[in-house]
Amino acid sequence: MADGSFFIVIEGIDGAGKTSIAERLVQVLRQTHGDDVLLTQEPHDKSLVGTEIRQALKREIALSSLELAQAFALNRSHHLRTHLEPHLQADGRIVICDRYMLSSLVYQSRDDIDMEDVYSLNHRARKPDLTIVLRVCAVEAYHRMDRRKASLELFENDLPTRLQKYQEGIKLLRGQGHAIVEVDGNGEISGVFKQVVEAVKQNKPSWLRIQPPLLLDWHESESAK
Repeated sequence: MADGSFFIVIEGIDGAGKTSIAERLVQVLRQTHGDDVLLTQEPHDKSLVGTEIRQALKREIALSSLELAQAFALNRSHHLRTHLEPHLQADGRIVICDRYMLSSLVYQSRDDIDMEDVYSLNHRARKPDLTIVLRVCAVEAYHRMDRRKASLELFENDLPTRLQKYQEGIKLLRGQGHAIVEVDGNGEISGVFKQVVEAVKQNKPSWLRIQPPLLLDWHESESAK
């Protein structure tokens, strides 16, 4: 881990609660680090081929498995160069990214392009300092997705298979030296968030500060909703 900055990734299957957790983590870290905390996501719409990826996910255009994997890798490379790396160059900067390389391994690997092939397209991408994976069962994930009442995108199906592939992807990335912590994401969001914050505390650089009193107040108000 580079001591000057901190790059955190939040991962999990569709319906795991990644976006909600990432947004709450940003709120908490901004209590002590202000605008030094950047929230982003992948695919990144404003980076190269972001529009085409969104169209493919909505089934508006058709891309082959290889084309989609290459599109995600290009989008990530441009996202890193134009957004993430410039922010992380200064000391005390934090990036929280909703999805990153693990999602590519899980969602872009298919019958005609395996996980190692997808990794080879992305192996030069910056390694996160910490990846937090929210583990939820397929039933809970489907329930949460149903509450969203939105049309399913290309990969928001067959979640049991996705869960298995997440374990394969985690094993592959850990073998490449990635720091990955798995968190039980099946419970109430306040409890899941406490586990996420604890994972950050256990793996953070020495300069990163989390303000306990404000964090406690936030948990109590969230639990009351």
